[in-house]
Amino acid sequence: MPKSNSEFDRSKLLVGSVIGEMNKRVYLKSRPGVNGEPTDDNFCVEDCETPSADTLQDGEALVKTLYLSVDPAFRCCLNEDTGAEYLTPLQIGNTVHWLGIGVVTASKDKELDQGDFVTSNFDWPWMKVFVKAANQLKKLPKDGVQERPSLALSALGVTGLTAYLGIKVKGHVSPAANQTMVISAAAGSTGSLAGQIARAEGCKCVVGICGSDEKCAYLTSQLGFDAAINYKTEDVSSRLRETCPRGIDVYFDNVGGDISDKVIQQMNQDSHVILCGQIAVYNKDVPYPPPIPASTQETLAQRNITRDRFLVLNYSDQFDDALQTLAGMLQQGKLQVRETVMEGVENAGKAFVSMMKGGNIGKQVVKVADM
Repeated sequence: MPKSNSEFDRSKLLVGSVIGEMNKRVYLKSRPGVNGEPTDDNFCVEDCETPSADTLQDGEALVKTLYLSVDPAFRCCLNEDTGAEYLTPLQIGNTVHWLGIGVVTASKDKELDQGDFVTSNFDWPWMKVFVKAANQLKKLPKDGVQERPSLALSALGVTGLTAYLGIKVKGHVSPAANQTMVISAAAGSTGSLAGQIARAEGCKCVVGICGSDEKCAYLTSQLGFDAAINYKTEDVSSRLRETCPRGIDVYFDNVGGDISDKVIQQMNQDSHVILCGQIAVYNKDVPYPPPIPASTQETLAQRNITRDRFLVLNYSDQFDDALQTLAGMLQQGKLQVRETVMEGVENAGKAFVSMMKGGNIGKQVVKVADM
């Protein structure tokens, strides 16, 4: 049996407290390789003991996972070198960890009570139940997530912050400027929010690029995009000329690669690229941000187009205000959040692989347990 992550070793030694129910954890079995696509076989599931409340030490909490998040950036953690200073690589045999939300079922810390909703920064284990130091958990306001906890992983979490602050910090959107914004991976978790936020912030025209007719229809009929382009069946360059006749002022770039090169060629003077993600090259051994063709670099320079890397964690001082704004937009009906849900912690790896191949509309989550 592979050695488990030392942070969660205690969970395998504690006596089960849920009669008839065995805990489960997902561990990394193998790496896909820096130039390989992840597969289900990279992950493995095993039964493990369920931690018991009466074994908690001071400063610890017993947590039940409700939902797990799977995101493109997680792909970096499968390599020996993540290429990102804020991410650490997963180790073979260790419990997989990323983002999640759960509920405290028992606590021996004065800051956390039974029933509190909690999350953490990129170290949430892919386990049904686990013990964690309370100071490594972030308590969430119940009124924000009680009815729909998974929102803490989308509109009211890192995804929503990325979409909102990306536009506010790097997009330079002005309601009076009649701007056109194009968004790639527009039917994904970040892109679908970014399009709605762009509209709310005053963009005159919002165009999405995605990979199926179903996704295109969702963007235009449900989310208020002016147009959507299926890059798998349509000529992206010609469709951009049709849908953005005045050129492109802001590009929310989630994919990189050939699609982004085509968008940049139609951007206006003094326009802006929000360099959010580069999913097209996450399975390739290239630095981040990846190199771009000379012709694209020339266009950026000649037209004075800004293209600075955007990392939302660099703007943590703006998180509270941004989350209040996002919560208000949800309450006012200005934001719709669609989820693609896969059931069971044992299917977390499968959900990730599917998401990387475009199998999701909106936010891909894994439902682990009910409240």
